[in-house]
Amino acid sequence: MSLTTALTGGAATALVQDTPPAAATGQAVAAADPDEACRPDGMRPTPGVATPYCDVYDTDGREKLPHGLDRRVIGYFSSWRTGTDGQPAYLAGDIPWESLSHVNYAFAHVGPDDRVSVNADVPGNPATDMTWPGVAGAEMDPGLPYTGHFNLLAKYRAANPGVKVIPAVGGWAETGGYFDGEGDRVADGGFYTLTESQDRMDTFAASVVDFVREYGFDGIDIDYEYPTSNADAGNPDDFEISNARRGELFAGYVALMRTLREHLDRAGAEDGEYYLLTTATPSSGWLLRGMEVYQITEYVDYVNLMTYDLHGAWNEYVGGNAALFDDGKDPELAAGNVYGAYDGIGYLNGDWAAHYFRGAMQAGRINLGVPFYTRGFQDVTGGEAGMGGRAPAPAGSTCPAGTDGRCGNGADGIDNLWYDTDPQGNAVPAGVNPIWHVKNLQDGVVGDYAEAYGVPTTIAGTYEPHFDPVTKNQWWWNAETATFLSGDAAEAVGAKADYVAETGLGGMMIWELAGDYAYDEAAGQYTTGSTLVDLMHDKLSTTTPYGATKAEHAMPTEALDVDVDYTEFALGDNNYPIAPKVVFRNDGATGIPAGATVSFQYSTTDTGEMSDWSGLGTTTTPGRSGPNVGGLGASFHTATFEVPAGGIPAGGSITNQLKWALPVAQFSNVTVTIDGTEYATTYDHPRGATVVEPGAGGDDGGSDGAPGACDAPAWDAATVYTGGDAVSYGEHEYTAKWWTQGDEPGGSAWGPWDDAGAC
Repeated sequence: MSLTTALTGGAATALVQDTPPAAATGQAVAAADPDEACRPDGMRPTPGVATPYCDVYDTDGREKLPHGLDRRVIGYFSSWRTGTDGQPAYLAGDIPWESLSHVNYAFAHVGPDDRVSVNADVPGNPATDMTWPGVAGAEMDPGLPYTGHFNLLAKYRAANPGVKVIPAVGGWAETGGYFDGEGDRVADGGFYTLTESQDRMDTFAASVVDFVREYGFDGIDIDYEYPTSNADAGNPDDFEISNARRGELFAGYVALMRTLREHLDRAGAEDGEYYLLTTATPSSGWLLRGMEVYQITEYVDYVNLMTYDLHGAWNEYVGGNAALFDDGKDPELAAGNVYGAYDGIGYLNGDWAAHYFRGAMQAGRINLGVPFYTRGFQDVTGGEAGMGGRAPAPAGSTCPAGTDGRCGNGADGIDNLWYDTDPQGNAVPAGVNPIWHVKNLQDGVVGDYAEAYGVPTTIAGTYEPHFDPVTKNQWWWNAETATFLSGDAAEAVGAKADYVAETGLGGMMIWELAGDYAYDEAAGQYTTGSTLVDLMHDKLSTTTPYGATKAEHAMPTEALDVDVDYTEFALGDNNYPIAPKVVFRNDGATGIPAGATVSFQYSTTDTGEMSDWSGLGTTTTPGRSGPNVGGLGASFHTATFEVPAGGIPAGGSITNQLKWALPVAQFSNVTVTIDGTEYATTYDHPRGATVVEPGAGGDDGGSDGAPGACDAPAWDAATVYTGGDAVSYGEHEYTAKWWTQGDEPGGSAWGPWDDAGAC
């Protein structure tokens, strides 16, 4: 029995192809640019730039990791646990550097001048102008022109070669604004408005380059929460700004990530150092429905899945903070009839989220998120030890903004140590606690820190630990107070590390390091420590290298210059079914003939019944079907259609309006088969493939497609045509019957074009 089978009860989760299925053949490319041999499969090279991939990646396109790790262990280090408020500090010297591969600093923000900022010009700011006299491990490096967290991060980074330090920009509170030097939040738009202008994005990207150079960072992490078209998503404080722009946000996000990639690559080529670009991504199918097909995967080194906050007091349904697998009983999904609507598939779990991105990128560029904190409820009724029960807000209570008055009854008091505050400064009941505090509650220990947090110093009832072998949910249940707290301690973290190792994922991401624990014998209580990070290191340094190829089968070593664009999505709240117009564009010099076969793969997060509204006869071969209890299993469904009459001329395109049910990331492993010869496509940015022109084509108008063969101007998908306009396409001339844009000529006799015959 494989490890995954043991974990999931039989639903093995196939996310990985550990070794390339066919030898790379791009010798000429590698000779011209030696670093091309190190470029990760699927990452878009910046045109005209000799990006120094080999600084960070090996010749299999895998990231070179420190401390014997085969997979990443990424920890977020938060800036605000400075100890200046009397609460326990967590400083750079507390980070378990020897067990990590990456440290992400949280957070920088978009400043009022569109430049990345940590308020470095404000005296006493924690990033660059704070010291901790007398604190062991917090001694400043006097050779640096700044102090604060950045000084200590630079010092410890230098002492731990190979560990990368990356500032994260944004987060929940600073996506749509920023905290100024006085600690007041300025809701000026942040990412939501930055991405309205290419000039503003260029200003931001140039400042990121300056920022990483000034402080010696290894790249940048973008925590944009969230560029989705779903209304009322993200921080309620930003709804006035974000809701007015829902239809534009995702296109802006794609443009931002492309801009950052190009600026960082150019800087890296100048500096002889590769700069990482990463992003924190949502994991909920609801949020992802409003994010098209997540077309940023070609620009980022990897994605960090926020596979936590899957349940919380924003509604009454009591579920796990961070389930790894679905069990067919998720209370929120069951209440919304999601299981009935989507073939039994549940989408609030880490396995579903990992498969979503696996459809677009290799397993090794996906990191599973784990919470070193809890979320919880009080006055829970029903469920099994609270799990699956209900906790509606008490009658007469005021629900937080963004919950439509239907919030749950979040745990408070001693069960809510790491609380946020509302605009009036009151604690928001949410059951948020570091794992070390919950371990103390389990032992019936208040902890000598409770008074500093302003919570009660007495405990009622007992906290009984629970772990579910199917979902891998971990939680604590207090039957006397009907309190439920869910987060990841050793049982959940160990199971998730095993899953990552078995499936070939790139690693694990932690929010946040300060929640990890150790036991202080002298004090008789749990404190901050490194138990969970060390467990991750132990498991992920004794496994195999991560999956480095997008495909799980041998791909052709010759590629056609073909790209794919995804257009005209409905906004997220109306995106049922998901039905964009998908444009297959021939950028080569030779036409692709009618009758050629186009095939692509997509994620098994969908039900596997993709078809089209274009009359192209798209069919799907499902990789799996049915409920995903214990894991989705296969990585891909495969879809196929034939190129219609007229072919795809050189410089032309065809549009297929595809439709499917549950969110998937962009397609992978796109191939074109012409007269029995199968070609890969440049769309996938494959490693080692040679770009060629196809062999002899058919005689349906796509065999030549050379521009200028007809008198009328060539059809352009972006141009608006009105009745009577003439165009040439596939060696035929066509006349528009009525207003049209993006509808290719020759696709249908009932379409907007009359065929005037061959040129």
